[in-house]
Amino acid sequence: MGSLLYLIAVILVIAWLVGFLGYSAGGLIHILLVIAVIAILLQVIQGRRSV
Repeated sequence: MGSLLYLIAVILVIAWLVGFLGYSAGGLIHILLVIAVIAILLQVIQGRRSV
């Protein structure tokens, strides 16, 4: 489950970068970034719990 969250976060960051550099989607770009950051934070929190 942890690697799945990390994969989703990476995909969302890449999608945000593509949207930020290539298109002007307005609020959608920032929503993707926020979701990616939340996914990364969840990954870090869950990773620390298991250690």
